[in-house]
Amino acid sequence: MKRYLSDRILSDLDNKMVMLTGPRQVGKTTLAKALQSQFKQAQYLNWDVMDDRRILMAQTWSIRSDLLVLDEIHKMRHWKQYLKGVVDGRMEGQSILVTGSARMDTFRQSGASLAGRYFHMRLHPFSVREWVELTDAKPDDALDRLIERGGMPEPFLADDPVQALRWRQQYFTDLVREDVVEFSRIQEIRVMRLLVALLRERVGSPLSVASLARDLQVAPNTVSKYLDVLESLYVIFLVRPFHRNVARAILKAPKVYFFDTPYVCGDDGVQWENACAAMLLKHVHFEQDVLGKQFTLHYLRTKEGAEIDFVLCEGGEPVQLIECKHADRQPASALIKFAGQFPQAEAIQLVRELRQEEFRRPVSIIRGADWLAQLSA
Repeated sequence: MKRYLSDRILSDLDNKMVMLTGPRQVGKTTLAKALQSQFKQAQYLNWDVMDDRRILMAQTWSIRSDLLVLDEIHKMRHWKQYLKGVVDGRMEGQSILVTGSARMDTFRQSGASLAGRYFHMRLHPFSVREWVELTDAKPDDALDRLIERGGMPEPFLADDPVQALRWRQQYFTDLVREDVVEFSRIQEIRVMRLLVALLRERVGSPLSVASLARDLQVAPNTVSKYLDVLESLYVIFLVRPFHRNVARAILKAPKVYFFDTPYVCGDDGVQWENACAAMLLKHVHFEQDVLGKQFTLHYLRTKEGAEIDFVLCEGGEPVQLIECKHADRQPASALIKFAGQFPQAEAIQLVRELRQEEFRRPVSIIRGADWLAQLSA
């Protein structure tokens, strides 16, 4: 199945090495192997496979390879320095695609720099936009399936919803047991499991590290470290408040969301908000990685507690103010307030269950699924 980044990656491979990252089992390897059919002498090497590791360490892959796919290479010691040598010494006309299930800018940092040698793309789970384009499904049907199954390919495409549930249970077990330990050398798996359980119940709310530390009976810096690990492995992502002073925004409490919506413990409204957050982040990353735009995702909250769910910014300025509602078509008072403060931004209330779209100045009340189907990815 062709993914939304396939053509973009093929185009970029003509110019530079491409690094493709994303959550575990989001389809990176499947996409890479599908791209091999576009080359005459493609070669795929996985660091986790012992025979492939031997070839990688000795750099004895075929000199005729016009596409070299290096999977999970970031697990190698001093991988940046290694890749720098591979890129600088590659054969003329040879393309290089590197894939991995962690943010490579944080995995085993080293002093070597790959600046100017690669393009980075982040592969996300299926979204309403991607599934509608692939299958001509109705946006509402695509959204219902995404919220029930999540956007990860295997459970999303499974015929039996029970198989999707079994997949998700095993996925998290493997993730904590293998990836988290390997990534961070964290040995206290019990605390990590409890942290994830707590985060599942706090989706969409400002996150207090101090409160989590008290609940887990660990130091706040330990919680911060574990959050960084989960974020670097694409399990969760943090949405920070919008503020023109970047330093102040970083200090304020972020909100947490999951890449895979079915992990969320909450009512229909919370699951709907998480699904919107995940697809908005996919849209933002596409704009950044593929189009080179300065898009960012935030939320807005005042000291008095007035809050809207999301703010899409371009070049540091709000362009869209977004509030997610499950069925409420009455414009949110906070959205009206912020629309007055940022008149240049479009004010949108996304409603999952909506019979008729309306414009109640200054807020557009829109069917959520239809709007999500118009995002970039």
